[in-house]
Amino acid sequence: MTDLDVTSYVIAPPLETVLPVEGGGQFPVRRVYCVGRNYSDHAREMGGDPDREPPFFFSKPRDAVCSVDAIAYPPATRDLHHEVELVIALGGGGAGLEPETAGSLIYACGVGVDLTRRDLQAEAKKAGRPWDMAKGFDCSGPVGALKPCRALDEGAIELSVNGETRQSGDLSQMIWSTAEIVAHLSNLVALEAGDLIFTGTPAGVGPVNRGDRLEARIDSLMPLSFHVV
Repeated sequence: MTDLDVTSYVIAPPLETVLPVEGGGQFPVRRVYCVGRNYSDHAREMGGDPDREPPFFFSKPRDAVCSVDAIAYPPATRDLHHEVELVIALGGGGAGLEPETAGSLIYACGVGVDLTRRDLQAEAKKAGRPWDMAKGFDCSGPVGALKPCRALDEGAIELSVNGETRQSGDLSQMIWSTAEIVAHLSNLVALEAGDLIFTGTPAGVGPVNRGDRLEARIDSLMPLSFHVV
């Protein structure tokens, strides 16, 4: 894409989506990819077979990513669910990569929550339609501060609602490692610096209600917490 002078735009350009980085600075978000069913217990929880399914991906709009203390309960759903996830942020790009080199693209990691309108997702699945409106609504991808580091493939991951633990697992339970995820995705699309990848969630996904406070944690990363209002 060719850079254009701002005066050539016919409307004001959209605001850039950025995430805070530990130690200072901001990470500009380019694209947001998500891995489905990357923990065997969650795959079974959702009716899948983790022994045979290769990784599959879906996307969120980049401005679905947010870093705020309060998130509005979205419209058009009565069954909003939480899914705590490790989020990896790429500092470089490439296509057709092997896992041995793909891991070097990771610039930082953070704690994220994939909020899902589960009733809309179920309806879409039943009708054989896309999940976009179930996954890509406003502020459906809260992410905490990013920590510059290489791949994380072990460490506790958990989420609590109002102090009660709902999800608890370990990154070592991922079916596909972070490097394998990046490599596989690079064979589907050309990756670039600024891309985020939500790497999947352990079992225990469940409903979120207005007034709930969610706290998501992954060992060695800054925790993420927010209210649903």
